[in-house]
Amino acid sequence: MKRFLLIGAVMVWSVSMAFAHDPQKFSPEKFQADLEQFITQEASLTPEEAAKFFPLLREMYTKQRAIHGKIKKECRVKPDDEAECKKMVHKRDVYELELKTIQQTYHNKFFSVLPASKVCDVIAAEDRFHRRAFKNWSKQKNHERK
Repeated sequence: MKRFLLIGAVMVWSVSMAFAHDPQKFSPEKFQADLEQFITQEASLTPEEAAKFFPLLREMYTKQRAIHGKIKKECRVKPDDEAECKKMVHKRDVYELELKTIQQTYHNKFFSVLPASKVCDVIAAEDRFHRRAFKNWSKQKNHERK
């Protein structure tokens, strides 16, 4: 009888643990806060510099997200004929150029609030943060599959 109760308790515990394993859901707000904290530390931004810089960065991201949304919406399904495929590739190229133009415009705006050396540090820190985030996300996904 004790053995039966022990086995039952272990089964209940293991099932509850299986359901309790709820992978963390992505939070854009947390991601943005972590990014800003990382950039502030890595680029050694003062509170004054950060207060001037991050609104510009968020503004740039908002404009870039709008373009990414267009790419996702309009380039999701591969067309059936060659002419339409060519047209879609050209349209995507236009969007990609638009993304780069936005980036260049905002890099120039960054120079008005930060020295060029810190803009360089910010860009490098942003790249490192995204690479690390993707690497961690990839590890988490691989761990969940096991």
